[in-house]
Amino acid sequence: MVSTLVLTLRTVVEQRLKQEFKGGKFDDIVIPPVEHDDSEISKFKQDNKLSPSEILTLLIALVPHVSPEFFSNIIAEYLPNGGDFPAFGGVKGKNHRGILPTGETVLYILAGNDIGKRVEVAKLFDEEHLFAQKSVLYIEAVPAGEPKMSGRLIMDEEYVDLFLSGKLSRPKLSSDFPAQRISTNLEWSDLVLRQKTLEEIRELETWLNYNDRLLDEWGMHDKIKPGFRVLFYGPSGTGKTMTTCLLGKYTRRDVYRVDLSMVISKYIGETEKNLSGLFNKAEHKDWILFFDEADSLFGKRTNVRDAHDKYANQEVSYLLQRIEAHRGLVILASNMKGNIDSAFTRRFNAFVEFVPPEINEREKLWQVYMPPKSKIHNDIQLDQLAKNYELTGANIVNIIQYAGLLTVKQGNVILKKDALLAGIKKEYKKEGKILQQ
Repeated sequence: MVSTLVLTLRTVVEQRLKQEFKGGKFDDIVIPPVEHDDSEISKFKQDNKLSPSEILTLLIALVPHVSPEFFSNIIAEYLPNGGDFPAFGGVKGKNHRGILPTGETVLYILAGNDIGKRVEVAKLFDEEHLFAQKSVLYIEAVPAGEPKMSGRLIMDEEYVDLFLSGKLSRPKLSSDFPAQRISTNLEWSDLVLRQKTLEEIRELETWLNYNDRLLDEWGMHDKIKPGFRVLFYGPSGTGKTMTTCLLGKYTRRDVYRVDLSMVISKYIGETEKNLSGLFNKAEHKDWILFFDEADSLFGKRTNVRDAHDKYANQEVSYLLQRIEAHRGLVILASNMKGNIDSAFTRRFNAFVEFVPPEINEREKLWQVYMPPKSKIHNDIQLDQLAKNYELTGANIVNIIQYAGLLTVKQGNVILKKDALLAGIKKEYKKEGKILQQ
């Protein structure tokens, strides 16, 4: 399909250049019909009911990725001795040796020198257009004072991969995308929480599964705010991250944990820039955004004593706007509910408290994470471990891992109580607790 579309684009570009260089009149170009097939670009065209101009714009952005010499070779046929051709637009890249299309390239191919048509074509890059709404392609920002349309035409890497390989790639953690995908191999049955907490989690699962139907089938788009915002709060190790991963797993959504160390900057305006890139990328994606240890970014605003306080408060205000406008699920995790700025909490749809497990819950956690019975010595009584040691799920996982490694190191094949007690002692010491023997 891509090769056929490239030939279609070549036909269209040649029509425009013949009008330019062979004395023809600048008329509307004739776009050859494109047959539908099972390719991803064809499906995208069908699903979004793309117009011929929109299809060509997609192709103009995509073609350098499959045929770097595409535009250079065509232009060389009409300018064999070289020379500048500013009407066509295009720029040279740092590594790419061919012509990279710009917004001006799209205007020229689709509208020639017809000012009215060029204005209409430029609307393809409005924020309301599906290209922007779905983060498919955009015009790269240009230096102040230069025409906007002279910026490079850039297709999002995810769509480049989708159209060329048939697979939608996932963004990787970088300075441009300060978030990392997280997942779990565990099941809901492995999650040990209080019944009240579990019921509140099921409400989130209901929103993820049925909110689109409510908005579409019931016509509620104008009456309900987009997205869902929830605060998970409670001590570390009580299941906040695992719950988030399970929500993603069972609703078939990717979960991205935001790396706040890459978001927060001491330089004025950089934090907002980093947040903007993150939310722009996540817009119209079925992702769950997870802000772990959110206090550092969502904490209470301070009284303005100096310029630093002023800009810190501006960051919180900007983040508030972006979260409120985001259409997906945003989960903030904090050790304490009171640490989060009230401006955010007033706008949360739900609060879910994660509390340390009690005796019966701790026993179930020991049961879930212990190795098979054949690997456990009969001197280990899980009910006694649950009764005697106040531990979270994360503590118990760490203890079993430590004890297991210690057992293997010693050349043993059976996990004994002494190894577990050594792990418990280590966890208590790490948290500044005194282990009562």
